[in-house]
Amino acid sequence: MAIIREEQSGDEQQIRVLNHRAFGGTEEADLVDKLRHACTNSISLVVLSGDQIIGYILFTPVTIQTGERIITGMGLAPMAVLPEFQRQGIGSQLVKSGLQIIKRDRHPFVIVLGHPTYYPRFGFVPASRYGIQSEYENVPDEAFMILVFDQAALEGVSGIAKYRPEFGPAI
Repeated sequence: MAIIREEQSGDEQQIRVLNHRAFGGTEEADLVDKLRHACTNSISLVVLSGDQIIGYILFTPVTIQTGERIITGMGLAPMAVLPEFQRQGIGSQLVKSGLQIIKRDRHPFVIVLGHPTYYPRFGFVPASRYGIQSEYENVPDEAFMILVFDQAALEGVSGIAKYRPEFGPAI
């Protein structure tokens, strides 16, 4: 039986291996390591099967600036499941658990740059519907999505959503 919990000290190596295997390289694993050290207000969840971490999700702050006003929400990235455990609903469990925490903690929105056929099942819609664009060039409209928890907080807000600098420069 799989258990979802917050990342704990000592999980780092298993999370690194999981991201490397799920993504086929070290880019996401390196990003997670950087974010873990630089960002104290993240939400980092793992899925355990026995004592093995088989799934992982990370949410970090994202900002949208509209004129003089800056609104902060969360960005979902990365989310990974070991290849042999994929297509069993583990990723969906991680997303739902993370979104419950974000809603409970009263973050007004979550953005994701992801598969346009996967994330809408959780309520994500193209961010362009809210006048929000990605800081990165050449991102397909349908892949840059937002889930709004607080409509009033986003009233009159539009602009560029910016991830933490550890994600790298806008291209």
